[in-house]
Amino acid sequence: MNTQSRIKILLVDDDPGVLQLLSMRLEAMNFDVICADSGDNALAKLQLACANIVISDLRMDGMDGIELFEKIQQLYPGLPVIVLTAHGSIKEAVSATQKGVFSFLTKPVDKDELLSSIQQALNLSSDIASSSGIENNIITCSAKMQQLLEQTKLLAQSDINIMIRGESGTGKELLASALQAASSRADKPFIAINCSAIPAELLESELFGHVKGAFTGASRDNKGLFASADGGTVFLDEIGDMPAPLQVKLLRVLQEQKIRPVGSHQDINIDVRVLSATHQNLEEAISEGRFREDLYYRLNVASLCLPALRERRADIQLLAKHFLEKIAARNNSSAKKFSPAALGALMAYDWPGNIRQLSNIVEQLAALAPAAIIGEAQTIAALPKSSIPTKEMPPLADARKLFEREYLEQVLLQTQGNVTDAARQAGRNRSDFHKLIKKHQLNPDLLRNAKKLSGE
Repeated sequence: MNTQSRIKILLVDDDPGVLQLLSMRLEAMNFDVICADSGDNALAKLQLACANIVISDLRMDGMDGIELFEKIQQLYPGLPVIVLTAHGSIKEAVSATQKGVFSFLTKPVDKDELLSSIQQALNLSSDIASSSGIENNIITCSAKMQQLLEQTKLLAQSDINIMIRGESGTGKELLASALQAASSRADKPFIAINCSAIPAELLESELFGHVKGAFTGASRDNKGLFASADGGTVFLDEIGDMPAPLQVKLLRVLQEQKIRPVGSHQDINIDVRVLSATHQNLEEAISEGRFREDLYYRLNVASLCLPALRERRADIQLLAKHFLEKIAARNNSSAKKFSPAALGALMAYDWPGNIRQLSNIVEQLAALAPAAIIGEAQTIAALPKSSIPTKEMPPLADARKLFEREYLEQVLLQTQGNVTDAARQAGRNRSDFHKLIKKHQLNPDLLRNAKKLSGE
């Protein structure tokens, strides 16, 4: 087994003796082990640490191993789970594997059998990861985004229509492009169109094409985007803005995989996967009669929801640095840097325009900064004051707690998760600093292993 990159295993058992024994055995096999004494504790630790595999006891007080697996399957699709039990039976094993548990082993666990199951589970999950280059396209150290990327990897292997939700500027087209690139249609066209950016009377022609003379100005045949994407993927951004008459025609295309160009009397067979995106509440639009419910279900076979930038605040520094590096590469110059106080100002802002707004602000600051270091005053001046929401002042105790957490998060970001360096910078000894990290449930590993990606 290649141990250059240590595998992280979450081990779950409510028996302290068994937990310690199995932990020692796994560590002797050169795995990193995270221990949890209950299902609830395991889920809490998964929010803070990126485990490669979960090994759980079946019979536990409170949440049992199967219940834990089902919650993991919902929250972290693709994370393999091995279930252990001292009460093994054929019936339980069949039930567990039918639900998707990777392996079902009986205690006392044979060392070679356990190692073999772990290796097989890791091989399966690495096959899925290597077949998708999704993580190479996203910059993040956010647990929410890691969960989303796991879902995206799995959905990329299917051919179903997917709806991507999220506020404007969160990167919906980027995620759609990454999903298509990781799919079996990767070598076929990917064509994106913003349904709100084209006048309603022209949208049908843009999507499905037209024949010469179909309307005034149609001086030649137009193939249309669906025909141009044959074999590949069409991405319909802002699908909630599509006019009602065109919704009916799109529904027919999805049902029959045929298009009819404007002015033509002949259908054309096509093979396309449709990804769509919206920042609107389509359920509300359906209840108000603005969006067809049958079309919604055709488009929303599965969905992905991109978090707002304010919900992945730890990514702000990574993204800002990435944008500065892109600007420097484009201009063939050295990359400028933000001062620690300037980064603090960026991280404190709520970014109503999300990643797109951050990219624009960084472009502006890089262009106007007279020196290699971008300072706090300049950064604050560039942030739109009208977009900063007014809030009630929190209680002093809550404000102190929030400041302490954000301070720790920023110091860990600046030291790339190095706890010793972070403690030194904060003026605390390493033991006290560890207690503060534990108090605020921060995970230095997420920052140390932050994954880079290109684009917004």
